Amino acid sequence: MTTLPPIRTGQARTAFGYVRPLADDVEIPFAIVEGAEPGPCLLVTAGVHGSEYCSIETALRLMKLEPEMLKGTLLVLPILNVQGFHKRSIYVMPQDGKNLNRMFPGDPEGTTSQRLAHWLTSSVYPLADAYIDLHGGDLDEGLAPFTIYPRACARSRALAEAFGLPVIVASGGAGYTLDSAFKLGIPGILPEVSGNGLWGEDTVGTMSAGVHRVMKHLGMIADAEPAPAEPMQVVTMWVPKAPVGGLWYPAKNLSEPVAEGEVVGEIRDVFGKVLASIRSEKAGFILYRLTSLAVNQDEALLGVGTALAE
Repeated sequence: MTTLPPIRTGQARTAFGYVRPLADDVEIPFAIVEGAEPGPCLLVTAGVHGSEYCSIETALRLMKLEPEMLKGTLLVLPILNVQGFHKRSIYVMPQDGKNLNRMFPGDPEGTTSQRLAHWLTSSVYPLADAYIDLHGGDLDEGLAPFTIYPRACARSRALAEAFGLPVIVASGGAGYTLDSAFKLGIPGILPEVSGNGLWGEDTVGTMSAGVHRVMKHLGMIADAEPAPAEPMQVVTMWVPKAPVGGLWYPAKNLSEPVAEGEVVGEIRDVFGKVLASIRSEKAGFILYRLTSLAVNQDEALLGVGTALAE
Protein backbone atom coordinates (compact mmCIF):
# COMPACT_ATOMS: atom_id res chain seq x y z
CA MET A 1 0.00 0.00 0.00
CA THR A 2 1.10 3.57 -0.66
CA THR A 3 -0.76 5.19 2.25
CA LEU A 4 -1.37 4.27 5.86
CA PRO A 5 -4.79 2.80 6.71
CA PRO A 6 -7.22 4.80 8.86
CA ILE A 7 -5.91 5.26 12.40
CA ARG A 8 -9.31 5.78 14.06
CA THR A 9 -12.05 3.25 13.35
CA GLY A 10 -13.80 3.27 16.71
CA GLN A 11 -12.95 -0.39 17.33
CA ALA A 12 -10.19 -1.99 19.39
CA ARG A 13 -7.66 -3.52 17.02
CA THR A 14 -4.05 -4.07 16.07
CA ALA A 15 -3.00 -3.62 12.45
CA PHE A 16 0.44 -4.46 11.09
CA GLY A 17 1.73 -3.90 7.59
CA TYR A 18 4.10 -2.13 5.24
CA VAL A 19 3.63 1.19 3.51
CA ARG A 20 5.46 2.22 0.35
CA PRO A 21 5.20 6.03 0.36
CA LEU A 22 7.85 6.74 -2.29
CA ALA A 23 8.18 5.71 -5.89
CA ASP A 24 10.70 2.97 -5.12
CA ASP A 25 10.91 -0.45 -3.50
CA VAL A 26 11.39 0.72 0.10
CA GLU A 27 8.66 -0.64 2.36
CA ILE A 28 8.35 0.90 5.82
CA PRO A 29 6.80 -1.29 8.53
CA PHE A 30 4.01 0.14 10.65
CA ALA A 31 1.74 -0.82 13.52
CA ILE A 32 -1.55 0.73 14.58
CA VAL A 33 -2.81 -0.15 18.05
CA GLU A 34 -6.26 1.36 18.58
CA GLY A 35 -7.92 1.24 21.97
CA ALA A 36 -11.54 0.46 22.72
CA GLU A 37 -12.10 4.00 24.01
CA PRO A 38 -11.44 7.24 22.12
CA GLY A 39 -8.38 9.31 22.95
CA PRO A 40 -5.34 11.01 21.43
CA CYS A 41 -3.10 9.60 18.72
CA LEU A 42 0.56 9.21 19.72
CA LEU A 43 2.99 8.82 16.84
CA VAL A 44 6.24 6.99 17.66
CA THR A 45 9.02 6.78 15.08
CA ALA A 46 12.43 5.11 15.27
CA GLY A 47 15.23 4.24 12.89
CA VAL A 48 15.54 7.74 11.44
CA HIS A 49 19.17 6.77 11.94
CA GLY A 50 19.18 3.13 10.95
CA SER A 51 21.88 1.89 13.36
CA GLU A 52 20.41 3.32 16.57
CA TYR A 53 19.17 -0.09 17.64
CA CYS A 54 17.97 0.73 21.16
CA SER A 55 15.31 3.02 19.69
CA ILE A 56 14.26 0.45 17.09
CA GLU A 57 13.92 -2.41 19.58
CA THR A 58 11.90 -0.14 21.87
CA ALA A 59 9.53 0.73 19.03
CA LEU A 60 9.15 -2.94 18.08
CA ARG A 61 8.12 -3.79 21.65
CA LEU A 62 5.60 -0.94 21.72
CA MET A 63 3.88 -2.55 18.76
CA LYS A 64 2.92 -5.45 21.05
CA LEU A 65 0.78 -3.36 23.41
CA GLU A 66 -2.73 -4.71 23.84
CA PRO A 67 -5.58 -2.52 22.53
CA GLU A 68 -7.47 -3.14 25.77
CA MET A 69 -4.76 -1.17 27.61
CA LEU A 70 -5.28 1.99 25.54
CA LYS A 71 -7.47 4.99 25.14
CA GLY A 72 -6.83 6.42 21.71
CA THR A 73 -4.37 5.21 19.08
CA LEU A 74 -0.68 4.35 19.03
CA LEU A 75 0.90 4.68 15.56
CA VAL A 76 4.40 3.18 15.35
CA LEU A 77 6.88 3.43 12.45
CA PRO A 78 9.79 1.43 13.91
CA ILE A 79 12.33 1.68 11.06
CA LEU A 80 12.11 4.74 8.83
CA ASN A 81 15.59 4.39 7.31
CA VAL A 82 15.08 0.78 6.21
CA GLN A 83 18.05 0.50 3.88
CA GLY A 84 20.28 2.21 6.45
CA PHE A 85 19.16 -0.36 9.03
CA HIS A 86 20.11 -3.32 6.84
CA LYS A 87 23.39 -1.76 5.69
CA ARG A 88 24.32 -0.63 9.24
CA SER A 89 24.68 2.91 7.95
CA ILE A 90 25.76 5.69 10.33
CA TYR A 91 23.38 8.68 10.27
CA VAL A 92 22.67 8.82 6.54
CA MET A 93 20.27 7.17 4.13
CA PRO A 94 22.35 5.05 1.72
CA GLN A 95 20.16 6.03 -1.23
CA ASP A 96 21.38 9.63 -1.23
CA GLY A 97 23.99 9.94 1.55
CA LYS A 98 21.88 12.50 3.44
CA ASN A 99 20.93 12.65 7.11
CA LEU A 100 17.13 12.31 7.20
CA ASN A 101 16.98 14.32 10.43
CA ARG A 102 18.28 17.38 8.61
CA MET A 103 15.92 17.21 5.60
CA PHE A 104 12.61 18.41 7.08
CA PRO A 105 10.07 19.54 5.98
CA GLY A 106 11.34 17.81 2.85
CA ASP A 107 10.77 18.16 -0.87
CA PRO A 108 8.36 15.99 -2.90
CA GLU A 109 10.65 16.37 -5.94
CA GLY A 110 13.93 15.88 -4.04
CA THR A 111 16.18 12.95 -3.23
CA THR A 112 15.03 9.92 -1.23
CA SER A 113 15.52 11.43 2.23
CA GLN A 114 13.91 14.71 1.17
CA ARG A 115 10.87 12.89 -0.23
CA LEU A 116 10.57 10.73 2.87
CA ALA A 117 10.71 13.83 5.08
CA HIS A 118 7.99 15.41 2.95
CA TRP A 119 5.78 12.32 3.29
CA LEU A 120 6.16 12.34 7.05
CA THR A 121 5.44 16.08 7.28
CA SER A 122 2.47 16.11 4.92
CA SER A 123 0.86 12.69 5.47
CA VAL A 124 1.89 11.32 8.88
CA TYR A 125 2.44 14.16 11.34
CA PRO A 126 -1.07 15.63 10.78
CA LEU A 127 -2.53 12.33 12.07
CA ALA A 128 -0.91 12.77 15.48
CA ASP A 129 -1.75 14.69 18.64
CA ALA A 130 1.74 14.09 20.07
CA TYR A 131 5.01 12.72 18.72
CA ILE A 132 8.02 10.81 20.06
CA ASP A 133 10.99 10.33 17.73
CA LEU A 134 13.13 7.66 19.43
CA HIS A 135 16.92 7.75 19.02
CA GLY A 136 19.66 5.66 20.56
CA GLY A 137 23.18 6.87 19.90
CA ASP A 138 24.65 5.77 16.57
CA LEU A 139 27.57 3.38 16.02
CA ASP A 140 30.17 6.14 16.51
CA GLU A 141 28.43 8.03 19.32
CA GLY A 142 28.52 7.64 23.09
CA LEU A 143 26.03 9.59 25.17
CA ALA A 144 24.46 10.17 28.56
CA PRO A 145 20.64 9.87 28.30
CA PHE A 146 18.75 13.06 27.47
CA THR A 147 15.52 14.22 25.85
CA ILE A 148 15.36 17.01 23.24
CA TYR A 149 12.32 19.26 22.81
CA PRO A 150 11.63 22.39 20.72
CA ARG A 151 12.47 25.28 23.01
CA ALA A 152 9.46 27.38 21.98
CA CYS A 153 6.90 24.66 22.73
CA ALA A 154 5.65 24.39 26.33
CA ARG A 155 3.60 21.26 25.53
CA SER A 156 6.72 19.55 24.19
CA ARG A 157 8.61 20.42 27.36
CA ALA A 158 5.80 18.85 29.39
CA LEU A 159 6.23 15.65 27.34
CA ALA A 160 9.99 15.72 27.98
CA GLU A 161 9.42 16.11 31.70
CA ALA A 162 6.94 13.23 31.64
CA PHE A 163 9.41 11.00 29.79
CA GLY A 164 11.62 11.26 32.84
CA LEU A 165 15.27 11.31 31.72
CA PRO A 166 17.55 13.39 33.97
CA VAL A 167 18.61 15.87 31.26
CA ILE A 168 16.27 17.84 28.99
CA VAL A 169 17.73 19.73 26.02
CA ALA A 170 15.95 22.82 24.68
CA SER A 171 16.66 22.96 20.96
CA GLY A 172 16.23 25.45 18.15
CA GLY A 173 16.99 25.38 14.47
CA ALA A 174 15.24 23.90 11.47
CA GLY A 175 15.45 20.74 9.40
CA TYR A 176 14.60 18.29 12.19
CA THR A 177 11.68 15.92 12.81
CA LEU A 178 10.57 17.81 15.92
CA ASP A 179 10.77 21.24 14.31
CA SER A 180 8.67 20.10 11.38
CA ALA A 181 6.00 18.62 13.67
CA PHE A 182 6.03 21.70 15.93
CA LYS A 183 5.34 23.97 12.96
CA LEU A 184 2.19 21.90 12.38
CA GLY A 185 1.15 22.42 16.00
CA ILE A 186 2.14 18.92 17.15
CA PRO A 187 4.20 18.70 20.36
CA GLY A 188 7.10 16.27 20.19
CA ILE A 189 10.24 15.02 21.88
CA LEU A 190 13.39 13.17 20.85
CA PRO A 191 14.79 10.92 23.60
CA GLU A 192 18.37 9.61 23.29
CA VAL A 193 19.25 6.47 25.29
CA SER A 194 22.25 4.10 24.97
CA GLY A 195 25.02 4.73 22.41
CA ASN A 196 27.34 3.10 19.87
CA GLY A 197 24.40 1.21 18.43
CA LEU A 198 24.14 -0.95 21.55
CA TRP A 199 20.91 -2.15 23.07
CA GLY A 200 19.98 -4.31 26.02
CA GLU A 201 17.23 -4.92 28.52
CA ASP A 202 18.37 -2.01 30.70
CA THR A 203 18.46 0.64 27.96
CA VAL A 204 15.38 -0.61 26.12
CA GLY A 205 13.64 -0.78 29.48
CA THR A 206 14.57 2.83 30.25
CA MET A 207 13.27 4.03 26.89
CA SER A 208 10.09 1.93 27.06
CA ALA A 209 9.30 3.21 30.55
CA GLY A 210 9.66 6.77 29.29
CA VAL A 211 7.19 6.19 26.45
CA HIS A 212 4.71 4.66 28.89
CA ARG A 213 5.02 7.71 31.15
CA VAL A 214 4.23 9.96 28.19
CA MET A 215 1.21 7.79 27.37
CA LYS A 216 0.01 8.15 30.95
CA HIS A 217 0.56 11.91 30.74
CA LEU A 218 -1.64 11.96 27.62
CA GLY A 219 -4.36 9.90 29.31
CA MET A 220 -3.80 6.90 27.04
CA ILE A 221 -2.93 4.38 29.76
CA ALA A 222 -3.82 4.22 33.44
CA ASP A 223 -0.41 3.52 34.97
CA ALA A 224 3.33 3.65 34.27
CA GLU A 225 6.56 3.07 36.13
CA PRO A 226 7.55 6.28 37.95
CA ALA A 227 10.66 8.12 36.84
CA PRO A 228 13.81 7.81 38.97
CA ALA A 229 13.81 10.25 41.88
CA GLU A 230 16.54 12.62 40.72
CA PRO A 231 16.47 16.30 39.75
CA MET A 232 16.08 17.18 36.09
CA GLN A 233 18.42 19.61 34.37
CA VAL A 234 17.19 21.73 31.48
CA VAL A 235 20.04 22.75 29.18
CA THR A 236 20.95 24.03 25.77
CA MET A 237 23.59 22.18 23.76
CA TRP A 238 26.70 23.50 22.01
CA VAL A 239 28.06 21.17 19.29
CA PRO A 240 31.48 21.90 17.73
CA LYS A 241 32.31 20.43 14.34
CA ALA A 242 35.68 19.14 13.25
CA PRO A 243 37.61 21.92 11.45
CA VAL A 244 39.82 19.27 9.78
CA GLY A 245 39.85 15.54 9.30
CA GLY A 246 42.19 13.28 11.22
CA LEU A 247 42.26 11.25 14.43
CA TRP A 248 39.99 12.36 17.28
CA TYR A 249 41.22 12.30 20.89
CA PRO A 250 38.53 13.53 23.33
CA ALA A 251 39.77 14.96 26.61
CA LYS A 252 36.51 14.59 28.53
CA ASN A 253 34.30 11.68 29.55
CA LEU A 254 30.51 11.62 29.40
CA SER A 255 28.84 13.80 32.06
CA GLU A 256 32.20 15.33 33.01
CA PRO A 257 32.11 19.09 33.72
CA VAL A 258 33.67 21.54 31.27
CA ALA A 259 34.85 25.11 31.85
CA GLU A 260 34.50 27.83 29.23
CA GLY A 261 37.66 27.86 27.13
CA GLU A 262 38.80 24.43 28.32
CA VAL A 263 40.24 21.98 25.78
CA VAL A 264 37.71 19.20 25.21
CA GLY A 265 39.71 17.27 22.63
CA GLU A 266 42.31 17.31 19.89
CA ILE A 267 42.46 16.24 16.25
CA ARG A 268 45.86 14.82 15.31
CA ASP A 269 47.44 13.32 12.23
CA VAL A 270 48.73 9.75 12.17
CA PHE A 271 52.15 10.93 13.37
CA GLY A 272 50.74 12.65 16.45
CA LYS A 273 50.89 16.24 15.23
CA VAL A 274 48.04 18.30 16.65
CA LEU A 275 45.97 19.63 13.77
CA ALA A 276 43.31 21.31 15.92
CA SER A 277 42.59 21.84 19.60
CA ILE A 278 38.88 22.13 20.40
CA ARG A 279 38.03 24.54 23.22
CA SER A 280 34.58 24.76 24.71
CA GLU A 281 32.68 27.95 24.00
CA LYS A 282 30.42 27.16 26.98
CA ALA A 283 30.68 25.99 30.55
CA GLY A 284 28.67 22.85 31.24
CA PHE A 285 29.09 19.09 30.93
CA ILE A 286 29.53 16.48 28.21
CA LEU A 287 26.23 15.12 26.86
CA TYR A 288 27.63 13.03 24.02
CA ARG A 289 30.84 12.58 22.07
CA LEU A 290 32.20 10.99 18.93
CA THR A 291 33.76 7.66 19.93
CA SER A 292 35.48 6.73 16.68
CA LEU A 293 39.19 7.39 16.27
CA ALA A 294 38.63 8.59 12.71
CA VAL A 295 36.95 11.94 12.14
CA ASN A 296 36.14 13.81 8.95
CA GLN A 297 35.93 17.55 8.47
CA ASP A 298 32.58 19.07 9.57
CA GLU A 299 31.52 16.05 11.64
CA ALA A 300 30.06 16.73 15.08
CA LEU A 301 32.62 16.04 17.81
CA LEU A 302 30.61 16.28 21.02
CA GLY A 303 27.80 18.10 22.77
CA VAL A 304 28.21 20.38 25.80
CA GLY A 305 25.10 20.90 27.90
CA THR A 306 24.75 24.35 29.48
CA ALA A 307 22.04 25.33 31.95
CA LEU A 308 19.11 27.03 30.20
CA ALA A 309 18.64 30.67 31.15
CA GLU A 310 14.87 30.87 31.63
